[in-house]
Amino acid sequence: MHPLLHDIRLVAFDLDGTLIDSVPDLAAAVDGMLVEQGFEPVGEARVRDWVGNGSRKLVERALASVVGEAPDASLIEASHDHFLRHYHAAPCDQTRVYPGVREALDALEAEGFIVTLITNKPAAFIDPILEALDLRRYFRTTLGGDSLPQQKPHPAPLLHLATQYGVDPAQCLMVGDSRHDVEAGRRAGFRTLAVSYGYNHGEPVVSSRPDGVVESLRELV
Repeated sequence: MHPLLHDIRLVAFDLDGTLIDSVPDLAAAVDGMLVEQGFEPVGEARVRDWVGNGSRKLVERALASVVGEAPDASLIEASHDHFLRHYHAAPCDQTRVYPGVREALDALEAEGFIVTLITNKPAAFIDPILEALDLRRYFRTTLGGDSLPQQKPHPAPLLHLATQYGVDPAQCLMVGDSRHDVEAGRRAGFRTLAVSYGYNHGEPVVSSRPDGVVESLRELV
């Protein structure tokens, strides 16, 4: 096993950009929302740099790009509703599991780790996507961006799971693709492992100084 797993009992994974590439479906929903309101679509490449802080922030960033200024709260709220409707209709048409993910999850399960999921994606989308990709069985608990009052990079979701399973934060590992995952892990007292292939707003995740970086989650095992 990877050296960062030494003495670790609980592993918390991020979802988008870490376990799955969900940008194609997110981009389709964003573009559908924009076109429906009379704006030009922005395309997958731009959406890829906006993912990571939950769906409302994604919508806000998309609107700012087409409006040319910070959108007002009423436009964000109405647009978010449109986005959710589009995404609910097709949350997993083009989403794919990254190479190495299943091997890592199989190995962690076999070794008896407590495997959990912490994402800023709305909770209603988590199980349908995991079920469609045959990943749900690996996770003892999943938390979405609206499961608690706080979301990553706040440490509360991570500490919630550590408390739930009675595990000291020093024996927990946060695995993600962005600076928000690294910050949340650091603030919670978790070890942090980053994957190099995720979204992270177009920045190299190594600049966030995680405890380790891997090219593939297959390196965990």
